[in-house]
Amino acid sequence: MHKKAFQLIVDNTSGVLSRISGLFSRRGYNIESITAGVTADPRFPRITIVASGDDEILDQIEKQVGKLVDVRELEPDSSVFRELALIKVRANAKEREGIIAVANVFRAKIVDVGAESLVIEVTGSQSKLEAFLNLLSGYEILELARTGIAGLTRGVDRVVYIDEEDNKNL
Repeated sequence: MHKKAFQLIVDNTSGVLSRISGLFSRRGYNIESITAGVTADPRFPRITIVASGDDEILDQIEKQVGKLVDVRELEPDSSVFRELALIKVRANAKEREGIIAVANVFRAKIVDVGAESLVIEVTGSQSKLEAFLNLLSGYEILELARTGIAGLTRGVDRVVYIDEEDNKNL
């Protein structure tokens, strides 16, 4: 099994995300992560989908999604990927120092402190987030929220430009 990240620039119309996720559902493709958000031009949101499967399935996904919208594979060597996690950890006064020390090593931020808990924000690659969560395994994680992967290609060679007539030049 491999994972591939796909970047889609779509028209900002109702139902576009439903059509794309429906394609995955109808064909039994697995979505590992999906994020969507505004771009520099609010008429065209960016959707990043990470899918898993063998090479044949991943090629088929790219072809099928390509029939609906413009799609590009985000190559690991020429792209930047990040994910955000918010983690609420049970922490009494004695445990806080150890948790904060681990957070500092990972350049994580303490974004909320309660009488019995801390909320930590950490961003980075999936492997960084997994390593951070592994180090917190000795503590009780009360809640966890992860955004999924967002990604962009490096440099200016593969930038998507949108002209006055709403044409996307990939």
